[in-house]
Amino acid sequence: MGNRYKELTLGMMRSGILGFGGGPSVIPLIRHEAVTRYQWLDDDEFGETLAIANTLPGPIATKMAAYLGYVTKGWTGALVSVCAHILPTCFAMVFLAAFISVLSSSAVVASMIAAVMPVVAVMLGQMAYEFGEKAVKGLGIILGIFFFALSFILLQVVSLHPGIVIMIFLAYGTVHFKFKSKFASKRHSNDKKEESAS
Repeated sequence: MGNRYKELTLGMMRSGILGFGGGPSVIPLIRHEAVTRYQWLDDDEFGETLAIANTLPGPIATKMAAYLGYVTKGWTGALVSVCAHILPTCFAMVFLAAFISVLSSSAVVASMIAAVMPVVAVMLGQMAYEFGEKAVKGLGIILGIFFFALSFILLQVVSLHPGIVIMIFLAYGTVHFKFKSKFASKRHSNDKKEESAS
């Protein structure tokens, strides 16, 4: 039992300390801990959790940490998980506040940040590719590409809030398989009619 608390603490500490550039860049690290390393969730459950967490207010990484802790060990797990995720960086920020003026103008720090950015981009790209692959498998290639294009238009052209876009797609997801089965049965009955006519 205590081992699960240890897993939560280590996993969330690693994702909190090594996460760079805000919530979205931390998600691949949290996914690695939750799905690959400790297997608290499978990939599909993680994707669903991420989609729902994106529709709720507040920082995404903290919401994910709280949910994973809750799923693993209930309310105490949620508390341990959130604390392990945020406290190390909070203490680091308090400690480094005294050196903020020196660090902000440091060429070394600027170079470190510039070097980390491509790594973050690759991690996000890999996760997006894997989720996209699953979406195409679940929806089919035509519908998958259509929804990708639609989400791009809504987010980049219309500038709709990501939470609203996610809610729209979640709403469609609740009726997708009903539409799919209705379409399949209609197609099947049409094929039977054609066979009987011939």
